[in-house]
Amino acid sequence: MPKERTQFCIECRRETMYRIQRVPYEKCIKGKDYEFEISEAVCENCGEPVSLPGLLDNNAQEVDRQYRQQEGIVSIEDINNLMELYKIGKAPLSLSLGFGEITITRYLSGQVPSKEYSDIIRRALESPSYMENKLNENIDKIGETAYRKAMNAAKEIEPLFALSEKMLLSISYIFKKAEEVTPLALQKMLYYIQAIHMVLLGVELFPEECEAWTHGPVFKDVYDIFKNFKYNPIDDIRFAMFQNRFQELLDDEKKVIDLVVETFGIYSGKTLERITHRESPWMDARVCCLPGEPSNEVISKETIKKYFSEVAQKYNIGNVEGIREYIHSRLQTV
Repeated sequence: MPKERTQFCIECRRETMYRIQRVPYEKCIKGKDYEFEISEAVCENCGEPVSLPGLLDNNAQEVDRQYRQQEGIVSIEDINNLMELYKIGKAPLSLSLGFGEITITRYLSGQVPSKEYSDIIRRALESPSYMENKLNENIDKIGETAYRKAMNAAKEIEPLFALSEKMLLSISYIFKKAEEVTPLALQKMLYYIQAIHMVLLGVELFPEECEAWTHGPVFKDVYDIFKNFKYNPIDDIRFAMFQNRFQELLDDEKKVIDLVVETFGIYSGKTLERITHRESPWMDARVCCLPGEPSNEVISKETIKKYFSEVAQKYNIGNVEGIREYIHSRLQTV
């Protein structure tokens, strides 16, 4: 049995049950009025607010988060991600960005950055070339060891930018929606996202070509980025650079990714591999290959679209139920 939530109500003069509700809250910050939404504990008996330990602190953090979001100010998490991304400490990061030595320390303690400094931090988080320029500008201030580690980290990030914008945003959104994703499962989800997007919306989502490798359809540049994870779930701090940018995807694009994550995404990479091995786009591209033979033969987008357009005539791949029915049919194929 769950423990009942009770607190002393000064109106009822006794312990009563309470509920948590979201309420509007207005605050003037630096001469500007803002509207936020915070939590309030309310007595179930009389409906009056009750004092709840820790709620004030939680609401202060919530106001801070919403204020930063409204003003486009980086969060403490963003700064921590930046430090981890470039393997750099607080003082060297401050100096490399052109700030005072303890500026980042103050921001991590809760001080809100100015919009100017926030934009510098965000640009460093989103662009390794910008970070490299900053490191070169301030190399004399930060020391050789910190410079070398951060510059090497920036070089490791650069392969991400070999991918198209839509591919990056799609991967970012998959990471947001799926609990765990292995490199093999990621490849197959991207394949099905491209296929369903072309059928439902008539155009490709991303320009990358897919190749018919031994273990199914593969986007080579994506493989190169995540190959070190092998069969393990991907946990890549580099995608902190794109963690909020998936919002740039159109609603229809997100809908397609949602469909794939909620259907194909519940299966292991090996199961998805087995499904692709029973589909004509992959099989036709490997018609001249022996089993297990390496190949970089491209699976043309036209072939993918044609096959899945035929699938759509039998199964409603515009909804979850239709895609699940299709998956079941492929898994039953001998």
